[in-house]
Amino acid sequence: MSKKVFIETLGCAMNERDTEHMLAELNEKENFSQTGDFKEADLILINTCSVREKPVSKLFSELGIFNKKKKENAKIGVCGCTASHLGKDIIKRAPYVDFVLGARNVSKITEVLHKPKAVEVDINYDESEFAFKDFRTSLYKAYINISIGCDKQCTYCIVPKTRGEEISIPLNLIVDEANRAVNSGAKEIFLLGQNVNNYGRRFSGKHDKVNFTNLLQELSKIEGLKRIRFTSPHPFHMDDEFIEEFAKNPKICKSMHMPLQSGSTKVLKDMKRGYSKEWFLNRVEKLRSMVPDVSISTDIIVAFPGESDEDFNDTIDVMDKVKFDQIFSFKYSARPETEAEHFTNVVNPEIASQRLTFLQDLYTKHLDEKMASKLGNIYEVYFEDLNADGYVSGRSDNNLVIKAKGSEELLGKFRKVKVTSIGRSILSGEIVN
Repeated sequence: MSKKVFIETLGCAMNERDTEHMLAELNEKENFSQTGDFKEADLILINTCSVREKPVSKLFSELGIFNKKKKENAKIGVCGCTASHLGKDIIKRAPYVDFVLGARNVSKITEVLHKPKAVEVDINYDESEFAFKDFRTSLYKAYINISIGCDKQCTYCIVPKTRGEEISIPLNLIVDEANRAVNSGAKEIFLLGQNVNNYGRRFSGKHDKVNFTNLLQELSKIEGLKRIRFTSPHPFHMDDEFIEEFAKNPKICKSMHMPLQSGSTKVLKDMKRGYSKEWFLNRVEKLRSMVPDVSISTDIIVAFPGESDEDFNDTIDVMDKVKFDQIFSFKYSARPETEAEHFTNVVNPEIASQRLTFLQDLYTKHLDEKMASKLGNIYEVYFEDLNADGYVSGRSDNNLVIKAKGSEELLGKFRKVKVTSIGRSILSGEIVN
């Protein structure tokens, strides 16, 4: 009889993929099946995020709930980035936790299961050539890691301390995984890495010199693969070759996540981002000159230490010039083991809140204008989700979420949809072919 595992995933798409890898290993080697109810699980896992303070606080409150209501003898494991940087301190604070597994040690999930109070958090452990079993939570698209770790030295970011140095996964392993996904029904792949367009900088073993553009070209040769998405490219590495391939390759979806973080060149220097306001705007201009309907999303941190009113106004200037299709915006929060943790020129919390509100209100204004312009347009939608209200939903090439009346027969299919009503996050339409 199979055992049951419940897993809660916090954070980014790479965490989602790590969850799929753990589920694959547990299913293959330990006969676990997944459950959505932690009260019936034999194993409870939290795959954590440490990029911001809030998910870390949430971890211990969630652990307390799981411990009180879990099935007798069920094990609890903490995985992911918070596991990497807190390590054995997690068990000190929550002694009922059975094991801790870092973000760079996912392949050891079935080992720690049988080691009482195991703590495996080596950020130098190399999983770049580990052959994980195939497991995908979606039948229609596949997340594929193309690198692990990060070599950047951004002063606010804890990721290099939790995921180790950047190592690219060999091209042949990525292509093989993509082929298997397509052969099992996926028509879209989503490439994952901390800085995907830095692909090829370092491999574990000897491999031919290759870059991200070369990888995109190789994947595009796969018959039956219709769409390629990726996140996140780093603005510093957005050279002309990369942008030109993005523009001309019909299989690459025309949506780009460009993490700005700040519009101030001074703040960007303090953050050690490696580019200026002018470089970022230049890359946007080149993108939009070649792909006018490209959607551009971004990440923005407001109130980074030392951010003046003038610095914040530079961010607003970039917002007005680019008019992002989506933003993920946060007030700066100090993270342990980062350089910025020791910066003393902290922005007043009240001013920080005011800046975040102003920025988000401006984004909403831009978004409403953009969405209004979509009414009556026709988009090709790849349907992936069956909604409870008699609709199916999916995404356009440029990442618009669009729903239309239909049944599961439309899942995994491409259809042209005319937009008949608009919302801030979802458009509604009628299938026209």
